[in-house]
Amino acid sequence: MCAALTLTEQVKQIANDVAAVHADAVDREARFPHEAIAALKQAGLMSAYVPQSLGGAGVSLRELVVMCDTLARACASTAMIFAMHQIQVITIVDHAPDDAWFSQYLRDLVQHQYLIASVTSEVNVGGEMRRSQCAVESDGQRYHVVKDATTISYGAQADDLLLTARRNAEAGPSDQVLVLLRKGDFTLEQKGNWDTMGMRGTCSPPFLVTASGDAAQIMKVPFGDMSARTVVPVSHLLWGGCWSGCASAAVNKARAFVRKQARSKPGTVPPTATRLAELVSMLQGLRSAVEACLHEYEVLSAREDAATGPLSSIGYSVRMNNLKIDATEELPRIVQKALSICGIVAYKNGTPFSMNRHVRDSLSAMLMVGNDRILATNANLLLVLKDD
Repeated sequence: MCAALTLTEQVKQIANDVAAVHADAVDREARFPHEAIAALKQAGLMSAYVPQSLGGAGVSLRELVVMCDTLARACASTAMIFAMHQIQVITIVDHAPDDAWFSQYLRDLVQHQYLIASVTSEVNVGGEMRRSQCAVESDGQRYHVVKDATTISYGAQADDLLLTARRNAEAGPSDQVLVLLRKGDFTLEQKGNWDTMGMRGTCSPPFLVTASGDAAQIMKVPFGDMSARTVVPVSHLLWGGCWSGCASAAVNKARAFVRKQARSKPGTVPPTATRLAELVSMLQGLRSAVEACLHEYEVLSAREDAATGPLSSIGYSVRMNNLKIDATEELPRIVQKALSICGIVAYKNGTPFSMNRHVRDSLSAMLMVGNDRILATNANLLLVLKDD
């Protein structure tokens, strides 16, 4: 009898047998990857990060990054949905460990494999996660909130939502809280469509969100603290896994193409082999950048002063922001170089070497929280950052 597969091995199996099979249809129809997400739920992977004490698998962030990489090689939309869901789970686990309501929610997540979406964007705020216009109304027992969101990835398919809002009507734009909206407690009014170049399966149109629920669903830690310590670095790392996986998929096609050329003329080195060597070097550079930032996060988060120390420092924020900028600018270059190596068979649709989906998906990376916005943030941070 074969030994049971590890969670990482199960992800690889789902990527190859499910996500890859439906990836082209998901992209062509701009539809949610129902099959892959259902398989991930069946394997219990939506609660993979939940501690074992609450019934989860207790996997590490590093393991989740690998899973995102694996899924992105098959279907970038599936990988991105998985990554965004895990960001929400990690935020709850790391910032409400002693909260009875959220502990019970995590136990329920293990049992029911809820899919959680994020609601941070807002009309007149755009992609600025650290500002909100909407505010929570609460009498201490119940809350009510209305948010006009410019985009909610897989909002219509999500079971629950994590929403940012001002603490109350008197709070400033950056005095925010996170509220977990349970299915049945909120309504979504779709206000537009999702017909994009790439990442079409993430299904991210704008919605008007209206919700009411138990005030216990408002997380007690200020969102600003969670953003600096967890949400931003974890997002960049899990997205980094998605981007490296997308790049790997293109590189693997280029590698297969060059090998096919070599087999057709034994004893000769195809002229494309040199460019393949350059391409592999570029991929290794991208993967090394993600690895270096992941290692730093692991080291810093293990420190006793992690809650108040270096994870919240200006220098660390700049480095994590630079990972996002550098990786998302390198990804399209890698995919386009792979396209040039394979030539016309990669330009065509329906060939084993087609790069159509990879090219379009790669262009989304620099637009998810736009690089110009992140560069502007870094510019402000660098004005007060002391010399290294």
